Amino acid sequence: MIMYHLIAITLAILIDSIIGDPPSWPHPVKWIGRGITGLAKKWNRGKARKEKGIIMVFIIITVIFFITFLLVWSFYHIHVIAGILLEGILIATTIARKGLRDAALEVYVPLKMGDFKEAKLKLSYIVGRDTEIMGEEEIVRGTVETVAENTSDGVTAPLFWGLIGGAPLALVYRGINTCDSMVGYKNDKYGEFGWASAKLDDVVNWIPSRLTGLLILVAHQPAHTKAAKAWQILFRDAPKHPSPNSGWLEASVAALLGVQLGGINYYKGVISNRAKMGDAIVPLNKNHILETNKILTRTTIVFLLVLWIGGGAIEVATTWF
Repeated sequence: MIMYHLIAITLAILIDSIIGDPPSWPHPVKWIGRGITGLAKKWNRGKARKEKGIIMVFIIITVIFFITFLLVWSFYHIHVIAGILLEGILIATTIARKGLRDAALEVYVPLKMGDFKEAKLKLSYIVGRDTEIMGEEEIVRGTVETVAENTSDGVTAPLFWGLIGGAPLALVYRGINTCDSMVGYKNDKYGEFGWASAKLDDVVNWIPSRLTGLLILVAHQPAHTKAAKAWQILFRDAPKHPSPNSGWLEASVAALLGVQLGGINYYKGVISNRAKMGDAIVPLNKNHILETNKILTRTTIVFLLVLWIGGGAIEVATTWF
C-alpha cells in the first residue's frame, strides 16, 4: 500500500501545481469548517467547555476518517488505478503549495509597484495580525513568515501523514489543522473549547515541522552565511517560538535568507512581542518574498524525494521480512 500512497502523493502534488484550490469548486475543508462552526456554536458555552472541545475534535476526525476510508476502500475494490486516482485527488485537497505561492505573489506585485495599501490588504487575507500600520519591511516579514510556517502546515505535513495512512490520514490531519485554525486560540472565547484542537495540532505537526525545517537547510545554500552558522541559528532560535513547531520553519528560512523574523505584531490593537528568528545580516526587502517562494517549491520537491526513499525502503523491508 505504501507504493500506492507514494504514487497518489506524487499525483496530488501535480494536481495542486496545475489546479490549486479554485474558490468556486467543492472542497472538503469547507465542509469540515461548517461542521466545526456548527458544533462550536452549539457547545462553546456554559460549563465543561474543555470536555466539549475534546468531543468536538473526536467527532470531526472520526467522521472524516471513516467517510474517506470507505470511499478509498470502495475505489480500490473497483480497480487499483481508481483507488490511486481518488487518493491523489483527495490528498491534493489537503495541500496548498500553489495557493500559498500565489498568495505571497499577490502581496509582492503591489509592493513592487509601490502600492502599499493594496499590499497590506492582500497580506490581511493570509495573516491574523493587523496590517494597516505596517511599513514595507513589516509587510515582507509577515509574508515570509506565513510562507515559511505554512510550508509544513500546508504542504509537507499532510504529505507525511498521506504516506503513513493515505488519503484518510491526510484528511484527518487537515481536519485537526482546520479545528486549530478556527478555535485553537488562547482567548476568552476559545481558550477552553479550543484547547484540545490546539494541543492535537501540535502533536500531529511535531515530526513534519522538524523534518521540514531540517530539509530546508539540507536542500539550500545559505545566502549570506556559512552552512554551519545556518544550522546553529536553526537550533538556537527554533525553540524560542511560542509555537512548538513553527519556529523550526521560520528559523530555517531566516537562516537561509540572512534576515531576522519575529518581533512586534499587533492583533486587533493588542501588542504581541514574538521571539526573533535569525540574524539581521541583511534588511528584509520585497525580493525575499520571491526567495521564500523558491524555498517552498524546492523543499516540496526534496520532501517528496525523501518520502519516496523512506517509503521505498519500508516497502522493501516489509517484503523482505
